[in-house]
Amino acid sequence: MNKRILKRVLDESDYIIKNKSTVRDVAKLFNVSKSTVHKDMQERLSEIDKDRYIKIEEIFKYHIEIRHLNGGEATKQKYINIREKTVNQV
Repeated sequence: MNKRILKRVLDESDYIIKNKSTVRDVAKLFNVSKSTVHKDMQERLSEIDKDRYIKIEEIFKYHIEIRHLNGGEATKQKYINIREKTVNQV
C-alpha cells in the first residue's frame, strides 16, 4: 500500500475515534470523497489495524442508529425557519 494512503487511513481513523466524527465530516476535513473514506475505513483499515477497525465500526453503528433522529431534527428546523420567514413577511 502506498505510504500516502496508509498515512491518510491512519489519520482519518484517529480523527474519527477522537472526535466521533461522521464520514461526511472526515471527507470534508481530509478533502476526499465519502466513498474514499468508506473504502479507507472498511477495506484498508481492516488490513492495517483490526483494533482500530473495530472501534470505527462501533462509532459508525452508533451513527446509523441515531441518523433518523438527526434527520427529523433537521426537517423540524427547516419548517420552523420557513414559518418564521412567512410570518416576518406579513
